[in-house]
Amino acid sequence: MPWPPLILYSKPGCHLCEDLAKKLQQIPEIGELEIRDITANPAWWERYQLEVPVLSLAGDPERPLPRPSPRLTVAQLRTWLGRQLGCLP
Repeated sequence: MPWPPLILYSKPGCHLCEDLAKKLQQIPEIGELEIRDITANPAWWERYQLEVPVLSLAGDPERPLPRPSPRLTVAQLRTWLGRQLGCLP
């Protein structure tokens, strides 16, 4: 069963953003991942310019998730994210 949709706030040239996006795209349970370029929207830029990458659970309202360590492997990120979403024990 796919996990809830996620949003990744990112910006061009951010290696942390690119690495997280690549890892998230390798997790099969993530059915929908929207990557938002904060430079394309002034409100996103104002909110996230010093915080990216920011991972949020999509919805109304969105629910930002804690920042995962950039050192996590794909398997570790899957376990961490599954726990954050309440999909894994």
